[in-house]
Amino acid sequence: MGALGVRALAAAVRAGELSAVEVAEDALARAERDGPALGAFARLTPDLALAQARETDRLLRTDPGRAGVLAGVPCPVKDLTRVAGVPMRAGSRALEPVAPAVDDGVVTRLRQAGTVVVGTTAVPELGLPCYTEPDTGPPAATPWDPGRSAGGSSGGAAAAVAAGIVPVAHGSDGGGSLRLPAACCGLVGLKPTRGLVSPGPHGQPGPGLVSHGVITRDVADTALLLDVLSRGWPGDWPVPGGSEWPLQPAPASFSAALHHPPGPLRVGVLTEPLIAAGAPVHPGALRAVAAAAAGLEHLGHRVEQVAPPFAAEAWLPFRALWAVGALAAEVPPGREHLLRPLTRWLRELGRGVSGLEYAEAVRATQRLTQQVATAWAGVDLVLTPTMAQPPWRHGELRDDDDPAADFAAQTAQTPWCSVWNITGAPSISLPLHAEEVDGVRLPFGVMLGGRAGRDAQLLAVAAQLEQLLG
Repeated sequence: MGALGVRALAAAVRAGELSAVEVAEDALARAERDGPALGAFARLTPDLALAQARETDRLLRTDPGRAGVLAGVPCPVKDLTRVAGVPMRAGSRALEPVAPAVDDGVVTRLRQAGTVVVGTTAVPELGLPCYTEPDTGPPAATPWDPGRSAGGSSGGAAAAVAAGIVPVAHGSDGGGSLRLPAACCGLVGLKPTRGLVSPGPHGQPGPGLVSHGVITRDVADTALLLDVLSRGWPGDWPVPGGSEWPLQPAPASFSAALHHPPGPLRVGVLTEPLIAAGAPVHPGALRAVAAAAAGLEHLGHRVEQVAPPFAAEAWLPFRALWAVGALAAEVPPGREHLLRPLTRWLRELGRGVSGLEYAEAVRATQRLTQQVATAWAGVDLVLTPTMAQPPWRHGELRDDDDPAADFAAQTAQTPWCSVWNITGAPSISLPLHAEEVDGVRLPFGVMLGGRAGRDAQLLAVAAQLEQLLG
């Protein structure tokens, strides 16, 4: 079952070729066998999973229309997102595991679609770093080379999917946290347009950097999950404009949009680091982009070089928002010392940001959004590497003695992702290239970013590239 994707597994369950209980038991067995070595899970939830699976099998026998389009598909949830009754620790020794009373909105949508929650996936402390090395468990590793990172902060999710434990895993992305792990593990990771996937009535407030989504093995599975997750909630605002307003209405089905390739589009190519001036870029990352650019030209799209839309130092307001976000996490009194050095450093930075300075940081990111839209107005999509280097060895970026150096190393590794969190526009990492590094074959993700609200167009082009080069 581990080789089956979302669509194939859902079809097999609905056809009666597999029962939901069989699928859940298989995923749980794989998680117990392979999960610990890869640091994939924060906790497994066998009682919940089997209860859900038994109910799915009952519905498929008695009322199949209520079973959901993803009936029986195992899908773990990131350990930063609430699952009713499942203790959440957010990768931190400083936080006591607490079982929430309610699901977050994305979990509700996944349940309604029929997915089975087999566990929660490992995250770094509070989801802050781009590596998943929590003090609460082993580091999340890419199955391509378990000595190297699965990325972060959805590192456990990517490890679980890449290892064949599950065909899909929930994640979230505030600065690359779906796309980076996807790149580290040779998977597909989409950050949707801001607001397209609602956090729901119990979602966490913030400046709009974080989007929820999934990690899968192919674009079609990602599109199907976006169909499930993009259903709104009462009280949602319209999807906010990034590069254009008003937005085009979402298609009736993102899955159906894959079968209607767009006409020739204009694609900008950028390999110069955006937020870390002078950061080295591995030749493999450049070759990955060159191959994708050639593929886009072969598909009839017009490809041209574009310049960075802003100077690297203009990105610093993002760091202020990140630091205040770290400070906003509720740490019980007397347990601050249990936080990681990087987390404490970020929280201290956050304490130094006044209310007026925070408001100015929000305004600065809005100005950056306008700059990006203006500078890249002549293109429909922008192609970059997902990461500057291949998946790094565990501990290579982490620096407990110098958290500022730790943060700088992360930005040098990920100098393109956060622009899409700032603007709110969609972005997807695709596994189109791999090559040998230090004697091990490793994946190099390429990233396509689109215009706000044009997720269907972005997915359609991603599917074209996947079919050609994947």
